Amino acid sequence: MTTWSEMPFEEPLKPADILYLTSRRQTRGMRILVVEDDELTVSALQRGLTAEGYAVEVAKDGIDGLHRAKEFSYDAMILDLMLPGISGLSVCSELRAAGRDLPVLMLTALGDPADHTTGLDIGADDYIVKPFAFPVLLAHLRALLRRGPARLPAVLRHGGLTLDPARHVCTKDGSILDLTPREFAVLRYLMSHTGTAVGKQELLDHVWGENDCADHNVVQVYVSSLRRKIDTEGAESLIETVWGVGYRMGEHA
Repeated sequence: MTTWSEMPFEEPLKPADILYLTSRRQTRGMRILVVEDDELTVSALQRGLTAEGYAVEVAKDGIDGLHRAKEFSYDAMILDLMLPGISGLSVCSELRAAGRDLPVLMLTALGDPADHTTGLDIGADDYIVKPFAFPVLLAHLRALLRRGPARLPAVLRHGGLTLDPARHVCTKDGSILDLTPREFAVLRYLMSHTGTAVGKQELLDHVWGENDCADHNVVQVYVSSLRRKIDTEGAESLIETVWGVGYRMGEHA
């Protein structure tokens, strides 16, 4: 079988040509999960990525996308911010809370830059703004794949409390705590901001995502549940209430 390097060319290959052809060869067998509900965007990405040698799978809502990302192996995920079911922010947040280091390229609509920073803060590795040129998306994707899986996040410690995002394990004085994915995500965010007051809306945005129907009362319920699991009976709670604002991981552990 003749390879591209053995094929006759009228002119010597330029460095850019070699780089392009090499990148095409290296994409073969790489699996990309596209989580997008817009039919035109899905069709364009499928055609373009397949032509570049990628194996493409599609999920058209956040719930299916999160399930696939957790259960199956992919080299990268292209994730839309606005999705049916649960938002792209929620997908990314729960994926990271579950310890998955899948590289995530987030698609965001042209608008508030806060959406972009929130996506990066929640665990996305890169973002690109819609509408985008396909070659630009390809360049972002190649850069993401060159970097490989996201670096494992640091283990968080607060007194006798230890939270390991990569392994999705939380312990108190050496004993493993049974936390739900949402409880884990809330605690992770609070422990990442020890000593800082975190508003209920901020927790909603970072853990549930803007498309979720959860409200401030739901945050209160989860914090109460966390306190029962992480606090020592008779001792001051590790999670302080900041009246009129939200909560703070106290520095008194």
